[in-house]
Amino acid sequence: MRKLRIIIIIIFFIILFMFFTRLLSPKYATSLVEGSMISQYYDESKDHEVVFIGDCEVYANFSPMVMFEEKGIKAYIRGSSQQLIWQSYYILEETLKYEKPKVVVFNVNSMRYAEPVSEEYNRLTIDYMKWSKQKVDIIKASMTEDENIWYYIFPLLRYHSRYDKLTKEDFEYLFKRKDNTFNGFLVNKNVKPVENLPVKKRLASYQFEDICYEYLDKITKLCKDNSIELVLIKAPSVYPYWYDEYDEQIKQYAEKNDIDYYNLKNNVEEIGIDYSTDTYDGGLHLNLNGATKLSKFFANILAENYNLTDFSGDKLYNQKLQEYKEFIK
Repeated sequence: MRKLRIIIIIIFFIILFMFFTRLLSPKYATSLVEGSMISQYYDESKDHEVVFIGDCEVYANFSPMVMFEEKGIKAYIRGSSQQLIWQSYYILEETLKYEKPKVVVFNVNSMRYAEPVSEEYNRLTIDYMKWSKQKVDIIKASMTEDENIWYYIFPLLRYHSRYDKLTKEDFEYLFKRKDNTFNGFLVNKNVKPVENLPVKKRLASYQFEDICYEYLDKITKLCKDNSIELVLIKAPSVYPYWYDEYDEQIKQYAEKNDIDYYNLKNNVEEIGIDYSTDTYDGGLHLNLNGATKLSKFFANILAENYNLTDFSGDKLYNQKLQEYKEFIK
């Protein structure tokens, strides 16, 4: 009987611990919604022929629903804020446990970052990943000097002090999740035009760091080992500045490794992007209008060059498309 009471007490405290972990952890439902994007993938169908990996330049600029409507492409964006290249690698490695796309599209903007930026950005990518070897690897590779792996294993250790900062969101989404994207695309209808072009600053060095090339090699090898076409892109943006020296390094890497590279900044006029109407933050990212234009343009590139299936008749995706159209009205 005493053993039974001990077991019941242990179970009670485990449940209590789990409850407060959930209550005090950020929900990313209506604020900082970027933190919920990674988890939404797990509930999706795993039949995507194109998977995007990368930072905000993929999830803000490309709409899979537009690409489906344009060319019948089934695509998903596994993006997150300030996603660093080693994070992209482990997210891709995890993705291949669930499905094997024909094409992986990687946005090369993260090649400029050789160190973790902050715990806050790490959390937006890592917190709601499912536990796996890849999650452990991504934590170890991403932690700043002040971080502790136990805070990821037991989030309550990190978030216990949020008790006086709880909002309605924390209770409303205690046992449910709000999906904020359409196949990884985060819709933004706002308009903030480019008013002043940023100053092009001189850098001490334009060379990408070894760790960035190390993980780009890993992404390349992972795709080749799985017979997946890797496509490198640079999404259109005014800022942060993408230097010619950066571009030349990616061109050389792509040529050396027989990979296609599209610097879509060079196609702004052809795409029809107007930075007075097609950006929501002064040129860092495209808004819904700009993303629609870019997605149509890139859908044609994908359809013409990568032997993708036309899924235009797929009932589930057509239903998703109608939901998307209702949402963006």
